[in-house]
Amino acid sequence: MATKHKKYVKFGGRMVMIGFGSIGQGVMPLILRHIDLKPSQICIVTADARGKEVAERYGIRVVRKRLTRENYLEILNGLVGPGDFIVNLSVEVSSVALIEFAQARGAMYLDTCIEPWPGGYTDPNLTVSERSNYALRESVLALRAKHRGGPTAVVAHGANPGLVSHFVKRALLNIAHDTKVRVKMPASREEWAALAQRLGIKVIHIAERDTQVSNRPKKVGEFVNTWSIDGFVSEGCQPAEMGWGTHERHFPRDGARHKFGCGAAIYLNRPGAATRVRTWTPLEGPFHGFIITHNESISIADFFTVRERGKPVYRPTVHYAYHPCDAAVMSVHELAGKGFVQQERQRLIVDEIESGIDELGVLLLGHARGAYWYGSQLSIRQARKLAPYNNATSLQVTAPALSGIIWAMENPRAGLVEADEMDFERHLEICMPYLGPVVGQYSDWTPLHDRARLFPEDIDTTDPWQFKNFRVT
Repeated sequence: MATKHKKYVKFGGRMVMIGFGSIGQGVMPLILRHIDLKPSQICIVTADARGKEVAERYGIRVVRKRLTRENYLEILNGLVGPGDFIVNLSVEVSSVALIEFAQARGAMYLDTCIEPWPGGYTDPNLTVSERSNYALRESVLALRAKHRGGPTAVVAHGANPGLVSHFVKRALLNIAHDTKVRVKMPASREEWAALAQRLGIKVIHIAERDTQVSNRPKKVGEFVNTWSIDGFVSEGCQPAEMGWGTHERHFPRDGARHKFGCGAAIYLNRPGAATRVRTWTPLEGPFHGFIITHNESISIADFFTVRERGKPVYRPTVHYAYHPCDAAVMSVHELAGKGFVQQERQRLIVDEIESGIDELGVLLLGHARGAYWYGSQLSIRQARKLAPYNNATSLQVTAPALSGIIWAMENPRAGLVEADEMDFERHLEICMPYLGPVVGQYSDWTPLHDRARLFPEDIDTTDPWQFKNFRVT
């Protein structure tokens, strides 16, 4: 007997999905399961033939065209109108341009990360600061006042950024309960920030360890990964970025501050794929992860900032700490050795994965019980049972992409919103069935474990939660 899936919302408009790579193919069956709409209402606009068989299976129309600065208005004008929905899962298509277009057409919008037009990450006419994720976020937030009360535009809502912001809120409430801190459910940004400050949260890692293994080893000259290779390489080649906490006493020697915007983050003058930090997850234990630049490192730090007279008096340090699958780590080492020139061959592994999990969560550090990780421990075996066209990594992205679409349909006039500002309980309700075991675990781990014995001159023993203690030099 076929499983009957819950329909969360009925949608009568048209849906245009831009890009149909691993995430587009993975989210499509979830959309058709949980949103009451017909395949005839959906159109895919994509630059290549990836996912052709999936689209054909569902009877979905495909427009095979690459969107550019010059043609995107012409291509999309006849496809999008009032009450419709743009799901942007592409790379190298400007999020700002598409949000502006959606607002002008009266359509809702969602993306899983903020993208510039081609060259936006590498334009030599821009400073490092101007082509950072921090700058991309500021360019989107600049649209907020103009489109307040307009059609909902959910910005950067996949696994991370996206789902992890909801994990942070749940983790804070769990820590408050377990440390006997009496608190009512925060109802505003200020109340959430005050709770994080009261609990003593100094550092938040988005701590992820992917152990999925292919039955085909990586070859020389090949980049292998469990999710978008173009997306990973572009992020990895950008400077490492992080929200910068008010407790930090040692500014990085290669660090720099932005001279505009919210001021919640800094960047390092080195690629994220060449910058590692110490971190921890329950199943893996201690490991080294890359500081890959991500929007949530900035948005979470900004959201949990406490200000007095306009000046920050509390903010946690926030950044990604990512150990991809072992084949991807080998691919990154090869990429770095070639001067960060991407390999000619790419292999996205889905069906060929034979074992492993993606352990994705948030690690909150500095509170009364030291360290607390909360997140998903989804295995490839579970992912295959839960949804077609997904591995463990993609399903952790597609589930919150689905929840973001549903939330927008339920709240169609919210204007521009980030994950941190949304109802975390509603998103977790929709996502949980697709995340495998979702657990919270405390630990006495700190980045100083064994460091004092091995490298006593390179640490700050007075505060284990200083960034210099996490950084691998």
